[in-house]
Amino acid sequence: MNKITSIEATTIRDASRRISGFINHTPVLTSQTINRLFGSEVFLKCENFQKVGAFKARGATNAVLSLDKELLSHGVATHSSGNHAQALSWAASLVNSKAFIVMPVNSSKVKVAAVREYGGIITFCEPDLASRESTLMRILEQTGATEIHPYNNERIIAGQATAALELIEEVKDLDIVMAPVGGGGLLSGTSLAVHYFQPTGIVIAAEPEQANDAYLSFTQRKFIPSRNPETIADGLLTSLGSITFPIILNHVHQIVTVREESIVKSMRFLWERMKILVEPSSAVPFAALMEGKVDIAGKKVGIIISGGNVDLDHLPWTIHG
Repeated sequence: MNKITSIEATTIRDASRRISGFINHTPVLTSQTINRLFGSEVFLKCENFQKVGAFKARGATNAVLSLDKELLSHGVATHSSGNHAQALSWAASLVNSKAFIVMPVNSSKVKVAAVREYGGIITFCEPDLASRESTLMRILEQTGATEIHPYNNERIIAGQATAALELIEEVKDLDIVMAPVGGGGLLSGTSLAVHYFQPTGIVIAAEPEQANDAYLSFTQRKFIPSRNPETIADGLLTSLGSITFPIILNHVHQIVTVREESIVKSMRFLWERMKILVEPSSAVPFAALMEGKVDIAGKKVGIIISGGNVDLDHLPWTIHG
């Protein structure tokens, strides 16, 4: 196999050590109800209990702490309307650096408030990719800040991989590890962690049917961008990256898609049965089990619960029934 990334086992171990004093070692939860339902052992790695409420804190912290003092003196920057914006703002605050965040004008008020609370300096732009990128370019030129891409960045990927590393170290001999997929930072990191530290296991990803570019790219073995995705799983709207896609092609076993109603049903199920607050994107892998897209009978299965940032004033089952 040709080398497709410089991220080695030692890179992930180093990232784990680098961020360990700053992020939460999140719990792994189980449910006898879930195990009986699927005839398997299911282990939920709960990144909804992570700093800033999502796995994104891992990658952002690793990326920021990897920069030297000279670069940090000029700050870091990104464009994001979601968890990465919050994570980068928080991570920059750890080292007294500035975080310049470009956010669309239609971003959630809850997320805007969170970015500001973590110290992020927000510049608003029009809600399209061209405006986001051009605004970020202007900010980079004005400030000299270092861009930290939400997922197409090897330091980000190595940081995200630490969630699966912790899961693998805590639960031995996993047969399957599942994660949602959007831009692929979490999935590529997860797949590398399984490849290095649990090589007999396989990685299966899930994404919404209405944002199925990763599924199409994976099955057709060529990059297909996301076009006008419409899904309640707002963390999974982005296209795969030039770094994440090759890793996924080489190390992921399968990508499946799920219906919107299954995402909502699964999210509510996890709230009610597990008593954990998960966001729609987090519920997507579990929805794949609920739909029977993945046969896990008799298997030990780990699921990365990616985050728990939910607008409690707009719960999906009040909208989707």
